[in-house]
Amino acid sequence: MLCACSGEQFKFEDAPRSPESLATRDFSASGLSSRTGDWESKFEDAQVDEAESTLRDALSLNYEEARALLGRLEYQRGNFDAAFQVFHGIDIRGLTPRMTRAIVERTWQRKPRTKGDIISSREMSMHSVSLLLEAILLKAKSLDELGRTGEAAKECKIILDTVESAMPNGMTEGIGEDCKLQEMFHKALELLPKLWTKAGCLDESIAAYRRALVRPWNLNPQSLASVQKDLATVLLYGGVETSLPPQLQVWGANTPKNNIEEAILLLFVLMRKVASCEIDWDPEIMDHLTYALSISGQFEFLAEYVEQALPGIYNRAERWYFLSLCYSAAGQNEAALNLLKKVSGCSEARHEPHLPSFLFGAKLCSQDPKHAHEGINFARKVISFHDQTKHFMGEMHKFLGICYGNAARACVLDSERVVLQIESLNSLNQASLIGHKDPELIFSLALENAVQRNLDAAFRNAIMYSDMVAGSSGRGWKLLALVVSAEERFKDAETIVDLAMDEAGRIDQLELLRLKAVLLIGQEQPKQAIETYRILLSLIQAQREEVQAKKLQSEASAEKILETQTWQDLASIYTKLELWSDAEICLDKAKCIEFYSSSNWHKTGILLEAQSLHKEALVSYSVSLLIEPDYVPSIVSTAEVLMKFGKASLPIARSFLMNALRLEPTNHEAWLKLGLVSKMEGSLQQAADYFQAAYELKLSAPIQSFI
Repeated sequence: MLCACSGEQFKFEDAPRSPESLATRDFSASGLSSRTGDWESKFEDAQVDEAESTLRDALSLNYEEARALLGRLEYQRGNFDAAFQVFHGIDIRGLTPRMTRAIVERTWQRKPRTKGDIISSREMSMHSVSLLLEAILLKAKSLDELGRTGEAAKECKIILDTVESAMPNGMTEGIGEDCKLQEMFHKALELLPKLWTKAGCLDESIAAYRRALVRPWNLNPQSLASVQKDLATVLLYGGVETSLPPQLQVWGANTPKNNIEEAILLLFVLMRKVASCEIDWDPEIMDHLTYALSISGQFEFLAEYVEQALPGIYNRAERWYFLSLCYSAAGQNEAALNLLKKVSGCSEARHEPHLPSFLFGAKLCSQDPKHAHEGINFARKVISFHDQTKHFMGEMHKFLGICYGNAARACVLDSERVVLQIESLNSLNQASLIGHKDPELIFSLALENAVQRNLDAAFRNAIMYSDMVAGSSGRGWKLLALVVSAEERFKDAETIVDLAMDEAGRIDQLELLRLKAVLLIGQEQPKQAIETYRILLSLIQAQREEVQAKKLQSEASAEKILETQTWQDLASIYTKLELWSDAEICLDKAKCIEFYSSSNWHKTGILLEAQSLHKEALVSYSVSLLIEPDYVPSIVSTAEVLMKFGKASLPIARSFLMNALRLEPTNHEAWLKLGLVSKMEGSLQQAADYFQAAYELKLSAPIQSFI
């Protein structure tokens, strides 16, 4: 791809005109002045030496100048081999010192020469210099056309060396007013890195690009921007790491440390030029910047530059969609969803629907139960355009099924919940018929079946998912272990966890280690569980001491939650063992990590209740519910404490338990407590039904929640 950049051919004008020198008379590819006679016929029939002699006689040119003009004619006719042979006869290296002196002499003068100025016979005129520079450039182009790109780059480099040695501080103002030196130099400046790239010498190419940018060469804004963009492209995609040379490391600690940082800096400069209208909008700049910032994880910066794009570059739907992708990648899914809602809002009703936005909105909503109903709407909109979205139908049914399941778990009415659960499985099964090879779909199907306590189907799908990902998914192993634990096969579940430990990633390993400890508690092995928790905490502590800059925010958050849960589990073990002080220490540790945590205050209430401090326990449960009003374990525990205050509190306890079952219908603890309330109230038949429900749910309850 990079090599294609060098394919552009320059168009060269007629030979330059110079007073009292080689170009005193008009000369073009089609003919000479009246003194030249029938030049076309001579050129067609004569050899190079005869043509050169004719040129010299006709225009009073010296040997090199005549060859430069003849070579130009050959190049313009497409005779690249002949042009190279003509240019090869010019002693460029012998003429370079004279050319350098001529340029130096010209830059010392404050005004250009006029016809009346006397020129020393030894001094080369600027037009002669321009003609010879053009000859070198055309020689390089001819070599490139002949496939000798490396030699072409070396020839082109002579132009830069010559002019740079004469003007080490950059191009002098006004140098291009009466000659073509600046024009030839600019063409060589842009051509050289492209030749090195085409030759496969990316180190030399990058050095040539940097050489073009470190001094003021009077490039026009668009050409300068083109050089900057091409350098950023080679830095990003070239696959060669080249640090800045010491003389260019002038920003101290802010100096780019690698290719990516240097490319991003160049693209930032280009975007600023676009914003200030110095250069035209170039979509490639935005594409390169998107790639560079994406692989660097700087998605918020990318969003800022998308917002800076001038109106008309993107339409509103495209801009919102692009921004939502940036914010989602940065972990700000709420901001992303707010933007996607605008795409589906009333203001866009008259425009053509932007289906990628609806598709992405359904995906984001499927990841957050709070937005389940919005996800259903997004998915239905995409499905309604089935003629345009045939390739996405499997994905849409998958997201629709996940959102139906999430909506069912948050539903208030039992009848509506049943309908949503049926729709969830129907949509997921429909998706599996379309895209049965999608591992994410199979996992979602396994999870939904597990939540609805279809354990056989959940087990089959979990096994299928593990096979599809070759056992490399920690969450797949965890779900499989939980399904097995729901069948009271704790030892088998522990074996699955042990197998998964070697295949899982770092965070997954920590979660599996906690699951193993919970399974040991279920097998009534508290000592082994405590030892497992000790290992887990030591691993978390060791990983915390790593350089935080290398750790993603999501990983740090996951470790924080896991550490809190570990201290809570330890507090539960010590509470059952009636080791009150140890339990209090563990809860204090958990509160130091997250004080405003409903689960922390719930565990505190359990500890106080175990010590028969019922009023204090009720206060802790109340604090937990103030933090999270729908936290089911605290609702059930509050009802349990109220039951101990006598028959007067039973209606309130029943109300709490009914609320808990509304939020979590499969909570066997809530059904059990509701049966006890009914029994205390004398409703024995109703109590028996509640106890039966609690028993059946307990038989299929996992050791941890599936969700």
